[in-house]
Amino acid sequence: MQSATDWLETLSPWPTEGFGTERMIELLRRLGDPQRAYRSVHVVGTKGKSTAARRIAATIGGAAYTSPHVSGWHERLQTDASGFERAVERVRADAVAVGATQFETLTAAAFADFAARGVQAAAIEAGLGGRHDATNVIDAPVVFLTNVALEHTEVLGGTREEIAAEKLAVAAPRSIVVLPDGEFARLVPGREVRIGGALEAAEAFLGRPVGALAEAALPGRLEIRGNEVRDGAHTPEAADWLLERLPKPLDYVVVASLLRDKDADGILERLARAGQAFVATRSSNDRALPAGEVAARARTWFQTVETADDPHEALRLARSLGPRVLVTGSLYLLADLTDDK
Repeated sequence: MQSATDWLETLSPWPTEGFGTERMIELLRRLGDPQRAYRSVHVVGTKGKSTAARRIAATIGGAAYTSPHVSGWHERLQTDASGFERAVERVRADAVAVGATQFETLTAAAFADFAARGVQAAAIEAGLGGRHDATNVIDAPVVFLTNVALEHTEVLGGTREEIAAEKLAVAAPRSIVVLPDGEFARLVPGREVRIGGALEAAEAFLGRPVGALAEAALPGRLEIRGNEVRDGAHTPEAADWLLERLPKPLDYVVVASLLRDKDADGILERLARAGQAFVATRSSNDRALPAGEVAARARTWFQTVETADDPHEALRLARSLGPRVLVTGSLYLLADLTDDK
């Protein structure tokens, strides 16, 4: 019999008839609405959602649901491979019955697994946007917006305000909304708004000061391995964040894969500050730009540009070009390279 994980990988990541929560609501109803067994912090935004969700969960004494993964599917549910297999198998029949997408199935598996584990609190990372996302079924008492940049504009809107509105649509009437600043406070009228970060979100959830966030490392989120750095920066703003934290001097050979719905030129312009040698590649994600197209765009910004379609070959090539390597542009690329030490 096909394993639950193998079956999951056959599912479409995207709905064929538009985004919405109808299938998710029906799937959870069949499962007994496990998402109601615990309280949650809903984490939305562009950059840093997974890290924030993990640290919030650790601080409030709960579990985190994050995406995408780098080290394996189980990473999304904070479990091991066998635990992940059980979690998906638990929802498999009902997911088939409603025609759930891959992300809807994963989200339902996380909610049901957390309930089965007796989790009392959780931090739930939204997948795409918020309003029509599969996670927008939890009625979270606290919503945390990390930041907003242009992304998925064909689905979320062409301006930062439109995108912020889609993300903040997850806030229920009684939710406390934690924002990085006051720019989009007007989009959540009637809600209690607090300005801050993940720490403030955890404190809002607990109703008391906590002093500091718990540490909670995640693969692919600024991993520094000697002279090699890996980070899934996938927007110009994320690249700016990364550049501020890179060990100096900035003389890296950059290896990158970029998704076609991202601001490729904006990302490449920023990454050129990290070094003047670049190796273009393509991750296994269907939305990844061909390596040749990434290379053609990179020539505007980098002195030396090489191309290797296979990520492992690209990494080997980069290591031959210089002693310091930066792998970035997409968490999917980092996932492809998770077994390449």
